[in-house]
Amino acid sequence: MRKILPLSVTLSSLLLSQTVTSLEYKGLLHLSEDVATEISGIHIGDEFDINKIDESLKSFYRQGYFSDIWVSATESGGLVYNFKEKSTISKLEMNGYSSDDEQEALFISVGLRKGDLYDIKKVENAKKRLIKKIESEGYYDTVVEVNAEPKTDSIALSFEVNKGEKIYIQNINFAGADHIDVDELEDALANQEEDALGWLPGLHSGVAHMDQLGYDSFRAKDVYMKNGYLDATVSEPLMRVDSGSYLADVSYQVSEGEQYRIKSIEIVGLVDGLDKDEILDELRLLDGKVFNVDKLRKDMGYIQEQVANLGYAYAKVAPNFNKNEADKTVDIQFSVRAGNKVTINDVIISGNYSTKDRVIRRDIFLAPGDIFNLTDLKDSKSALGRRGYFENIDIEQQRVDESNINLLVKVKETATGSIQAGGGYGSYQGFMLNASLSDRNILGSGMSASLGFDLSKVSTNYSLSINNPRVWDSEYSLGMSIYKNEYEYSTYQHDTFGVSSNIGKRLTRHLYGSLGYSYSENDIDSNGTSTAIISSVFSNEDLNYAKSTISVGLSYDSTDDFFVPREGIILGGNVGYSGVGGDEEFMAYSAKFGLYYGVEDYIDYDLIFRYKLRAKWLQETGHISGPEKLFLGGVSSVRGYEPYSIAPTRRCEEDENCEYKYLGGMKSVVNTIEASIPLSTAAKMRLAFFADYGMIGETNFDEIKRAGYGVSLEWYSPMGPINLVFARAKNPGELDKTSNFEFTMGRKF
Repeated sequence: MRKILPLSVTLSSLLLSQTVTSLEYKGLLHLSEDVATEISGIHIGDEFDINKIDESLKSFYRQGYFSDIWVSATESGGLVYNFKEKSTISKLEMNGYSSDDEQEALFISVGLRKGDLYDIKKVENAKKRLIKKIESEGYYDTVVEVNAEPKTDSIALSFEVNKGEKIYIQNINFAGADHIDVDELEDALANQEEDALGWLPGLHSGVAHMDQLGYDSFRAKDVYMKNGYLDATVSEPLMRVDSGSYLADVSYQVSEGEQYRIKSIEIVGLVDGLDKDEILDELRLLDGKVFNVDKLRKDMGYIQEQVANLGYAYAKVAPNFNKNEADKTVDIQFSVRAGNKVTINDVIISGNYSTKDRVIRRDIFLAPGDIFNLTDLKDSKSALGRRGYFENIDIEQQRVDESNINLLVKVKETATGSIQAGGGYGSYQGFMLNASLSDRNILGSGMSASLGFDLSKVSTNYSLSINNPRVWDSEYSLGMSIYKNEYEYSTYQHDTFGVSSNIGKRLTRHLYGSLGYSYSENDIDSNGTSTAIISSVFSNEDLNYAKSTISVGLSYDSTDDFFVPREGIILGGNVGYSGVGGDEEFMAYSAKFGLYYGVEDYIDYDLIFRYKLRAKWLQETGHISGPEKLFLGGVSSVRGYEPYSIAPTRRCEEDENCEYKYLGGMKSVVNTIEASIPLSTAAKMRLAFFADYGMIGETNFDEIKRAGYGVSLEWYSPMGPINLVFARAKNPGELDKTSNFEFTMGRKF
């Protein structure tokens, strides 16, 4: 309620005085008198103006602190502002929706905090946000009542929530959808029918998400645009809900139109320094192929990146379409507006309370004075993300003028020191348990250290390591570790205690070189078997030996994703010499190669081909113990065979307790071909058909040849990666041990 100038008998005195002789403010708590005077705009000595006083009241109301304000006048010509401030919210509680420990965060998300001033409009807005949040979880007819209980100078608010019932989508109908499979359309929607096993994480339970319903028609239209139907229209969804069962039917009206193919592609407005033909060769859209809006977006991004890499930070690419209805083709013209070349004025880092600026800056590939480069900007963000120091990373471009920008590197740090525990399961190793005490960013220096252990049915491993990835902010790394491993084979146990160190150098953004040294002491125990069996497998000098190894390696990785790469290669090689002290004297060579190639751009289906090769070769220069030799088999080798079960063997002739013994190989190679297809995009499941072919021998690679084939279910679940391998040995030997199923959890695919 606003009350303006109840002056009564004092009106005449004010009118006679013509000026304000004094100002007084009563009831102020949140504002000082000086601030109040500035807000009112009225000062002592000003002429009396009733309109100006009215405006001052409006200004005070706009501050949001007051529920009532009125002005009175003194006989001497002074003005007295009387304020009744709003009560503060002293208590917030919610019943019927969230637990007590979640309520504070929930109230903050809808715009209320304890200690806020009570404002009816603000509370009503919070109520609406809460209802919208609950409805987004699939509840129908949600009711929220707010009770306000006055206290002394405060208000206690209680939100009483009746969530209503969840709506389950029973049927989805696309009327008029003739050329696109209905399942493909539904897969694009946020609201879908219940999947088989829909209760599993990542699958659709059928619960309606009302906040997303209005956008689903656009998602369905996007499917048509990916399949060349440029004129397709999809109506807003019509949902019919049965008030008794809360089951819903959703229907869409579709007009598909005609499917268009690409007739020609042209780029206009390219800047000097770019070859138009080279860019056209890299585009995903191809002449004669069906138009695909997803590929169009990627091509626009590619062209923009090529232009931006020459310093044009604000380059824009716009597509123009010319549809030819007669032959159902479309001409596409990409129009480029480059703008001005831009130079980096400054790199400003914020949000790093622990991590030192220099640690962040060394992973930013743009510095003051550099010409802007979009690829460098993206690589900088990726490099910072790989460190694991930050929860969020954002690099903004702040325009200084037409030719200069600042890079604002905003990070939100995450806890890098932690005590972690986890586990997994393997069909051979059984249950696995691991725990570690680590810090990836000691005192903000970028150095890391860890102390950990891994336990399983057949192995026990302990390790302590420390690593500096950028010694003195250089391109060099330095690491050291100490470890103890115990591994149980079927007839013996192999115990190892060792130390290692390595120094590496980043040669390019994708190429890394390393030099390492390791020393280990090894013991072979009978593990419950007779000494005769052990001696038949290993010679006496193999039972206790020391190994001292120096190695050098190179690795290259240009893949585009950690778990499911669709393009790029992995290439690595390592040469090690054991014989710098110790009992062992041999050379060890290893190489790996991985090629990943997705063909979705050509066949419009997310099919990925993978080829992997792993090769090892040992060269004896003095002595090599049996446990150091090579064995194949298992989920990381030739699938369809038990781990370490493929190797040159020899039958035992003198010991009746020994049927045969593994000699181990000196040369081995494993080839793998895989074809991976999506099983459920929403659940992050893929199906990989594979064929493994391995060779191992003492003198030649091809002395023993084994093959396996099968299918692997790869699921990146909320609990981590899970891999189910169903394999079959193609040509097992007489002594081979086969395995048709292997299961790993907590390991990379």
